[in-house]
Amino acid sequence: MTSGNLLTDTPELYELRFPDPDHLAARWADATLRRYGAGPRVLDLGCGTGRDAAWLHRHGGRHVLGLDSSPAMVEYRCGDMRELDLGERRFDAVLCLDSALLYCHTNQDLDRLLERCRQHLAPGGLLVAEMRNGAYFLGRTDLLDTVRTDSVEHDGVRYTSRTRLWIDHPAQLLRRSREWSTEDGSAPVEQRSAWRLLFPQELRHLLAAHGFEVLTLHDRPGPRTEPAWTEGAEPADTADSDRLHLVARLADTTTETSRP
Repeated sequence: MTSGNLLTDTPELYELRFPDPDHLAARWADATLRRYGAGPRVLDLGCGTGRDAAWLHRHGGRHVLGLDSSPAMVEYRCGDMRELDLGERRFDAVLCLDSALLYCHTNQDLDRLLERCRQHLAPGGLLVAEMRNGAYFLGRTDLLDTVRTDSVEHDGVRYTSRTRLWIDHPAQLLRRSREWSTEDGSAPVEQRSAWRLLFPQELRHLLAAHGFEVLTLHDRPGPRTEPAWTEGAEPADTADSDRLHLVARLADTTTETSRP
């Protein structure tokens, strides 16, 4: 068995495996930005194929810069979001969709990322994130007890994946193994990845330490919840389900220091 990241190395396969024909994630992000009055300059961290960034530009009227660590996935800018340095460029909002924030596995990584966000946000700018919820796994094993099998066809080849999740308790990570196989005799490919499991109160504390005020932190509805988000849907007042949706505002230190 070989190792590699078949999905991120093959963007067309990624789009087939995780389709979003109604652009639900981008529409949710745009509605959230509008709800909290964000300006048009947006930085999309972990933008993947760029489909959300493209929709926000074309239909949301926003100026979007996308950043991703996979050269095959991005036509915008490639780099490590923990090392982001765009000089004096500032944004009205930073997006971290589909658990992009949770690829920071250590406290040091999280601190570095939030410092990068703070540096590149205009005063009063927003951090909008959508991610897995660490609190969901307290006493729940339904996502851990099964192996999920999915198939997708690309260029006449059928790819079948078997996905398994487990928790690395000392590292506070949700780990994933996804094994891909085909019917053409190729050796199976195993992809391993992991997300940091953050709890709601832990996340609030971390953001406050970096100068952010949490405006909302809720579990549903969102682009990857059941039921999914729809136009005009109000955020719940709970944070217990599999997903967390965060909006935090960077303190406007310019305004604060100018007060008599």
